[in-house]
Amino acid sequence: MVQIPNTPAPTKPPAPRPVPTSADVARLAGVSRATVSYVLNNTSAVRISEPTRRRVHEAARELGYVPHAAARSLRAGHSRVVLMPTLPVPAGPLYSQFVHDFQGALSRLDYTVVQYGTSGLRGDDAARAWAELRPVAVLVPTPGIGPEGVAVLKRSGARAVVTLSPVPVEGAHALLLDHARVGQSAAEHLHARGRRRIGVVVPEEPGMEIFSGPRLTGAREALRGTDATVVELRLAYTQKSAAALAARWADLGLDAVFAYNDEYAMLLMRALTDAGVRIPEDTAVIGADDLMLGRLLRPTLSTVRIALPSGSELAALVDRAVRNPGAEPESHPLSGATVVHRESS
Repeated sequence: MVQIPNTPAPTKPPAPRPVPTSADVARLAGVSRATVSYVLNNTSAVRISEPTRRRVHEAARELGYVPHAAARSLRAGHSRVVLMPTLPVPAGPLYSQFVHDFQGALSRLDYTVVQYGTSGLRGDDAARAWAELRPVAVLVPTPGIGPEGVAVLKRSGARAVVTLSPVPVEGAHALLLDHARVGQSAAEHLHARGRRRIGVVVPEEPGMEIFSGPRLTGAREALRGTDATVVELRLAYTQKSAAALAARWADLGLDAVFAYNDEYAMLLMRALTDAGVRIPEDTAVIGADDLMLGRLLRPTLSTVRIALPSGSELAALVDRAVRNPGAEPESHPLSGATVVHRESS
């Protein structure tokens, strides 16, 4: 006879613990719900003693209570979320540091920055997707959004839309980045150093053309009517692509190159050196962004230092716009593009 082992009866999973509420915190701390709200929302209009504040915070930690953002938004009439769509291309160190400083400055003003990953949407279609999150402000880091997209965001409750791009958009605050000026500065520097056949790197990665196109145009405009020639150079951010370009260098006959930015410049410099091209004797090289790594190279890398707004300045602009949504949009040109001459040029 086959013995069938006893099979334990299935046990029910434990019931989920109830979500703690502000009323639970108030009971544990021995205060009113209003006091809990004042303390946890850092309300300055009501004076709460320090011992009471400590009791409320200790009770909230013990219960695992956190304020409900949606409820807070309903009370305030708007959220404290600032939406920042991510760039359509990988962010470099300069932009990453800018974002870090901006987030920190907004946090100190009691806002929460949410970065929105790309989903293939562009322009006004992207604005509709952003509007679904009901942000109080949106910082758009690239061109593409139009007046209709700005209007959609504002109708959804956004009090401020700020664009960081070469051209202003009707209804939005604007920080005007002049990428053509970056290319112009680099080309003028190389020409002044006696270089006459100048390559300009244009990254092959999708999405980069919104930055590289104006830089190439700026370099061409700077040298129009001179005895210099500008040659467009397509380059992917890979060692293979850089090596292939370096292998053609003698045929190209270039005596200088503006390599789009410091990262592409360092990639190309290594490939040129491996191919026996001397820098700067045979070819001068200049990048952009003034990254620390460029100062550690041998030869040290010449660069164009770009003036991005400080995180605190941009956070102050967002806060002003949120507090006064009916004000005329501000427009701030960011014209700083300064050449830093080092050994590579």
